[in-house]
This record gives sequence, C-alpha cells and structure tokens, in this order.
Amino acid sequence: MTVTLLRNDVFAEEVTAALLVIGDEILSGRTKDKNIGYVAEHCTEIGIRLREVRIVPDDEAAIIAALDTLRAAYTYVFTTGGIGPTHDDITADAIAKAFNASIDVDPRAVAVLRERYAEADLTPARLRMARIPEGAELIENSVSKAPGFMIGNVIVMAGIPAIMQAMLQAVTPRLRKGAKLLSYSIRVNAPEGFVAGPLRDCQRAFPDVAMGSYPFSEDGRYGTHLVLRSIDEALLKQAKADLISRLPPDINFSE
Repeated sequence: MTVTLLRNDVFAEEVTAALLVIGDEILSGRTKDKNIGYVAEHCTEIGIRLREVRIVPDDEAAIIAALDTLRAAYTYVFTTGGIGPTHDDITADAIAKAFNASIDVDPRAVAVLRERYAEADLTPARLRMARIPEGAELIENSVSKAPGFMIGNVIVMAGIPAIMQAMLQAVTPRLRKGAKLLSYSIRVNAPEGFVAGPLRDCQRAFPDVAMGSYPFSEDGRYGTHLVLRSIDEALLKQAKADLISRLPPDINFSE
C-alpha cells in the first residue's frame, strides 16, 4: 500500500478502529455504557474510522476470540473495562494471553501508583492495577493514576467514563490519523418515504460520498435528517447541492 503523508501524523489512507467493550455489567443492563459515543466522536474528530463495536462478558475465551478477530481486521482496537482491582477484572490477563506475553506487576506502573498511594496503601488489590503485559507501553491516567496500556495495535482503557476519556486523550498523540471525515446534514420536514427516491438517485450519482437518512418525530410531525459524509470537501459540496436540487419543490428543508 502506498501511503502519503498529508501533514504531521495524518495519512491519506483510511485508518480504522474497533471498540471492544468488556463487562458482564454492560450485558446485564446494570451499567449503561457511556463510552461508545465518546470514542466514536473522538475517532471521527481525529481522522480514525470506528467501524465496529462489540460487547463481551468478563470471560477470557470471549475476550481473546473477539480481540484476535478485531486486531487483525482494523488499524486499532480500543478496549474499555476490566482493568480494575477485583478478581473479575481479567482484561489485562486475557490480552496478555492473546499476545502470548507474560504479565506481572510492572515497576513503571507501581511508580505511578505511588504518586497517589502511600506505600502502606499499596495493597495486593491495588497492585493488580499495576499488572501490565510484557512489551506494553503505559497510558497515562490523570484522574486516578492506575495506567492503561497499549500493546501492538490494542489500546486498553478503563471502563469508568472519566478515566477512559483521560486515557483516550493521553494516547491520541501516539496514534496514526487518516483524513478527517467531513459531513453535511440537511433537515427535511417530511417523512423518509418522501425523500428516499432523491437520496437514492444522489447516491448513484456520487458513489464515493456516504449518505444516510435518519427519521425523527417532533411535536407529532415526522421529519428526516439527510447526512452526507466524505473526506473530500469539494465532492461533498457537489453532492449536497445535487441532493438539494433533487428534493421535491414543496418540501421544506434547512441546512
């Protein structure tokens, strides 16, 4: 593959990612996930395409199977959850096994924990959060200090939203970025059925622009958001103008 550097760490080829959400509490409904949307928005902002999200239980075999599939398919895999101090926090061990790496208490991670805890407070439970697979790089945690880590193309982060967000921001400078995905949205005050034809015809005319329709209801009336996405701003503007020209004249819309 030929790779063209656009600027600094931004590359012309598509950089992709998957998110692996780990935790029985997510699947049971006890905890409502608040990380997917944040990761998706952040990836879009920095030029990484989030292509897939999977949720798996705190089960070693399930974590490894999902991880092996995803890390082979995408540029990066982000994981959230399962790196805390309790017995059921098995993410680090599962990832170590997936990479055939040993895992132990890492002196670098212990040094970080000492910035927050007195020596007497570094209990065996807290030291579990310092267990890092061999060969991994630490990811700073400015909220509670216990670090995440990056091994290969896998970025391992906490499940607590504030901590996950801090880790994601910290690791971002290390990541390759592709061209940023731009978008235009057109609000149409009509149901999807009234704009399906024009949207289909516009898509055929501009196959390299991603297009979607998203219905909504407001004050008892139905409408549709038409969204166009592309990394090519000029092409995106052409597609938007073409779509607007195809809308029936009696339909109200706004940009």
